[in-house]
Amino acid sequence: MTPVLTRAAEQPPRFRRPSMLTLVIVLVVGGLLVHGWTQGAAVRPDSLVTGALRLGGFVSDAVPPDVSRLGPILAALLVTVEMALLGTIIGVVLSLPLAVLAARNTTGHWSLYAMSRGVITVSRTVPDLVWGLIFVIAVGLGPEAGVLAIAVDVMGFCGRFFAESIEDIDPGRIEGLRAVGAPRFGVLAGGVIPACIPSFVTTSMFAMESSARSSVVLGLVGAGGIGIELATSMTLLRYDEAATIILAILGVVVVFERVSSAIRRRVLGVGGGVGG
Repeated sequence: MTPVLTRAAEQPPRFRRPSMLTLVIVLVVGGLLVHGWTQGAAVRPDSLVTGALRLGGFVSDAVPPDVSRLGPILAALLVTVEMALLGTIIGVVLSLPLAVLAARNTTGHWSLYAMSRGVITVSRTVPDLVWGLIFVIAVGLGPEAGVLAIAVDVMGFCGRFFAESIEDIDPGRIEGLRAVGAPRFGVLAGGVIPACIPSFVTTSMFAMESSARSSVVLGLVGAGGIGIELATSMTLLRYDEAATIILAILGVVVVFERVSSAIRRRVLGVGGGVGG
């Protein structure tokens, strides 16, 4: 016998009255949007039209690209690629012990947890461009500052996601190893790291893609690489040469993304097979 539905159950759910905090957040965000559109960012239709005309002039001056300095451009591009690779590798290596200390199920003490989480937060909060300026002051102009800036940025990015990946693993995996008397290093090497390798690799590949783009921008603040060439070309109004540099950067970024996507697909496939 079909149960009789009550009148309350038949009624559709009504719109719930938002809380005071929700109303305040909506009003603040709305006020910021209005102020940003009218005064702060000052987005004006007439400036957009003028900017479109100027952009057309830039494109006409940039086509065809000038390849007369292709050799120095490729040399600077190689430095940029090396900056991205070195910075990413250093950042990933540093983030591994940091993530172990920043995960609740593997950290040794609450003070280590708080300290490592603080390091991750600072590394992620400060933009890589600011890190580049800081390291230019510390070690001087050149690719070394760019490598250090990327390493710190990657350390914060990977450290956070590595720690979350460690916290998400099955607790029984760690408890089983501890129950048989495995030392802390044995628990990490035999239980934590193998379970998290697919996640670690995919996160590292995303960091590599981001580093490939960041290394270009870091060159604009004196950290070496192709960014200096691009800034010089734009300053001297050599837009045809700048177009060559932009195309070269585009090619490198696309290659990084393709390789990264292929590695992620392979690792996720292998990881799924192992897990099954």
